[in-house]
Amino acid sequence: MEKVGIYPFMAEPFHCDFSGRLFMGHLGNHMLNAADFHSTDRGFGMKYLMSINRSWVLSRLAIEMEEMPMQYTKFSIETWVESAMRYFTNRNFRIVGDDGKVYGYGRSIWAMIDTQTRQPTDIYAIHDGAIDQWIDADKACPIDKGGRVRMSDAAAFVCTVDTHYSDVDINGHINSVKYIEHILDLWPLDWYRDHQIRRFEIAYVAEAHAGDQLSFYREVDAAGAHCVRIVRSDGTECCRSKVTYLP
Repeated sequence: MEKVGIYPFMAEPFHCDFSGRLFMGHLGNHMLNAADFHSTDRGFGMKYLMSINRSWVLSRLAIEMEEMPMQYTKFSIETWVESAMRYFTNRNFRIVGDDGKVYGYGRSIWAMIDTQTRQPTDIYAIHDGAIDQWIDADKACPIDKGGRVRMSDAAAFVCTVDTHYSDVDINGHINSVKYIEHILDLWPLDWYRDHQIRRFEIAYVAEAHAGDQLSFYREVDAAGAHCVRIVRSDGTECCRSKVTYLP
């Protein structure tokens, strides 16, 4: 079995926005599925981990796109593990059309947690560190890894969002992709008539659960990127995001 997994998808019409291009949230969901397909095929996927009270949780995600696939476009997501440490692993993605056109890349960081204590647990305890045999440190992923999203206390409050049943995933917390959708909804439809998402970054800090109310704060940094902070009902910061748009 190859170190790089390649998984086919299609930009289904009802997964596309008003312009006919794939929603960023649905692309993110496809990337997470590709990650699970890849890890499952190699013995450390969610189905096995859940049987031993372990799970993968997404810590960071960066997606940088030249353009989004149009509806009915068939494309593949390539994914591979770039590196692994005791508690975290770096996983990369490439989105490429059936015609060879490269739409973009992604970088992600994942932690393995104990589902009972919710604390990080040793990745190398799984199959005696077998993850090392799947690492491909040489395959190129030519986008920035990103860094901490810095925001001031003066960031403007935008709105609050209630969370419900459909926000919750298999790990029992608010789904990673739901945050992406809520963040991109902070801009009105007309904004997206004139702006294209060039890069989306998100760093997850703390879990939120069904019933939590999420408050969104936003400001523009010196480089013109839009930074977003999400805070749950008890005042705990859940995540930060940075969105770079092209006019």
